Amino acid sequence: MTVSIASHLQRFSGHLAIATWLLIGIGGATRVMNAGLACPDWPLCYGSWLPWQQFNLQVFLEWFHRLDAAVVGCGTLVIALVAWRSRSQLPRFWPWAATGALLLVGLQATLGALTVTELLRFDLVTAHLGTALLFFVSLLGLQAALQPRSPLNAGQSLPRLLLLVTAIAVYGQCLLGALVGSRWALHQCLAGSQLCTVLQSHLWGIAPTTLLVISLSVVAWLRGQHRWASQLAALLGLQLLLGWGTYFWHLQIEPLTIGHQMVGAALLGWIASAGFRSAFSPLSSVSEEKNHDVKQRQQTEVPA
Repeated sequence: MTVSIASHLQRFSGHLAIATWLLIGIGGATRVMNAGLACPDWPLCYGSWLPWQQFNLQVFLEWFHRLDAAVVGCGTLVIALVAWRSRSQLPRFWPWAATGALLLVGLQATLGALTVTELLRFDLVTAHLGTALLFFVSLLGLQAALQPRSPLNAGQSLPRLLLLVTAIAVYGQCLLGALVGSRWALHQCLAGSQLCTVLQSHLWGIAPTTLLVISLSVVAWLRGQHRWASQLAALLGLQLLLGWGTYFWHLQIEPLTIGHQMVGAALLGWIASAGFRSAFSPLSSVSEEKNHDVKQRQQTEVPA
């Protein structure tokens, strides 16, 4: 594998993952600021690529959200094209995985268009965030698959099943939170006892998800991954605190709601990254190479 191609694609995938995480935050800000329909048409905004005359905070949020999404989409296209062009120098599955990420971008763009044309239908809004999270995780997987071969790091000594189940639970909680937000279930439940089941489904999911994350953190700590375990526990604590604040102030403090969504995505990414590092364990690859080198030396040695 050519190190330059792999290292460039790994860094670019990582940068694109960060951009996607920020995009998720911008999308959350667009929703809580009631800016989802600030641009009544799609993909243009008031029939223009740059609607100077209509600009206010809400229009800017929706317009910038689309701009950022376009930049991320173009970056993903570049990754896919470079991967196929350099496929002989990359792991065999990597170009296909990059193409899968590109398809997720296309699906995400389609859902984004439908959220506008269908006037923020709650199932489309929820699916929009769910696809964004899957795309975010796929970029982390692309990055992990090209990680430099190095000594044992976080994830490689953790139970893969526990990582997978915890990641699925956190993802499910993110979707339930998106459903609560897209249906304004908190406001409707507190004001008129409507959609309380939707709100309670998210609240009921807190306990098992929290227990799974705590268990993962404890296992990581016991296996010597102290820094990773501490950071995971800190993310969990921050997420619970933001969730409590969001509920207590009834979604009236926008930064709390946006932060709750972004930290939830970060928690999912943190766990998924460890899972990918476990799946693409560089330590085993190093061991295989060492064994291969030993066999080659043995075969080339001339008996005395």
